[in-house]
Amino acid sequence: MKTVELDATGLKCPLPVLKARKAMKGLEPGDRLDIRATDPGSPADMRAFCETHGHSLEASELEAGLFLFKIQKG
Repeated sequence: MKTVELDATGLKCPLPVLKARKAMKGLEPGDRLDIRATDPGSPADMRAFCETHGHSLEASELEAGLFLFKIQKG
């Protein structure tokens, strides 16, 4: 299992999800994508992205205005 980090800070909807989708294409099932984002809409967007594409949202946290997501590829 490998983990890839994606920095989507400063990007507005829909760019964080589009970048996550692109990054996921290079991963194998079971690999993880760790994303940092600042867009307030990104928690709902990431949940919907995971549900739509069969990925698992393992963590969704907010730390000092920074959203942290851990997504496992399905």
